[in-house]
Amino acid sequence: MYGIVNKAIEDLVIENFGAEKWDAVKLRSGVDIDFFISNEPYDDDVTFKLASAVSEELNITLSEVLIAFGEYWVLKTGKEKYGSLMEAGGSNLKEFLVNLPNFHNRIMLMFPKLTPPEFKVSNLEERSIHVHYISKREGLQDFTKGLLQGLGKLYNTAVTIELLEDRASGSHHEIFKVSW
Repeated sequence: MYGIVNKAIEDLVIENFGAEKWDAVKLRSGVDIDFFISNEPYDDDVTFKLASAVSEELNITLSEVLIAFGEYWVLKTGKEKYGSLMEAGGSNLKEFLVNLPNFHNRIMLMFPKLTPPEFKVSNLEERSIHVHYISKREGLQDFTKGLLQGLGKLYNTAVTIELLEDRASGSHHEIFKVSW
């Protein structure tokens, strides 16, 4: 994953718990990197070690960490780093989700070594949509749930996220039903 992901984890911890807590997370994780360069790729293991260390250090589940991080990614990192791209995605939650499958194509122009997930949408209804999350990376379904929750907050829309299918149950990919 790119350094911007690891930097966002650092920012999330520092903003909410302070620099000392971040130092404890780094020590617990065994990640010996002083600062993350946003546009440089890092081994995925670094990100997973940091997320696990946050979980242990804050005494919360890894699921809770990943959901919180997904929300933070949308509301803070996405807004600050990709504001114009986020705005181009749509004027409301439904429009953004319909356009989500095209989002990473634009991001790849900025991060050419990116291995992004693929999003597809189906079952579009007046107040819900199915979002298909397809990725080579496993273990990020809670991060994706957090992203979807964050998008609801970004568009001031109360959402309910229901996991319909996942790889742990034998599906090819995760399918979330997003209702508003």
